[in-house]
Amino acid sequence: MNDSIAPQFAAALNTDLRAFVRICEEILLLARREHESLSGAGDYEHREFDQRRTELLPDIESLLRKFRAHRAAWQNLPQSTRDRFEDLKRMFQNVQNLVMRVMVLDRENQQAMLKRGMVPVQHIPPAAARQPHYVADLYRKNTLSGKQMNLFPSAHEELSSNG
Repeated sequence: MNDSIAPQFAAALNTDLRAFVRICEEILLLARREHESLSGAGDYEHREFDQRRTELLPDIESLLRKFRAHRAAWQNLPQSTRDRFEDLKRMFQNVQNLVMRVMVLDRENQQAMLKRGMVPVQHIPPAAARQPHYVADLYRKNTLSGKQMNLFPSAHEELSSNG
């Protein structure tokens, strides 16, 4: 790709990155609302959250296809040309930060669902499927005084506990 096309390419990539940031922010907001719902004492209604995630998938898939094409074009640019687009570098960093925040919050939401005994049926062993609170009981059994058991202690922890 020659340097005269680079500004047009950068503008298209910037537009798509901004769209992706908006979707990431919406997913983060959804994850926060889900976290609040899971943290509350009331009933957790997962269908609302599942439906919205499903609605976002086509937009995410469309943007990911565009990013594959952008990536190939970006890699064809000389490093000196890429270095001129500081705003794109900041956008990439912003996207990475948003994705990490979503992942961390989603992980917390998964843990909260496990504590409530909410696990998709396909993840429950057949014998456990007949026990309604199997996962919650298993979680409680493997938790000591509110502190998570360390099933894989480091060598330092093993030495300090033995001696």
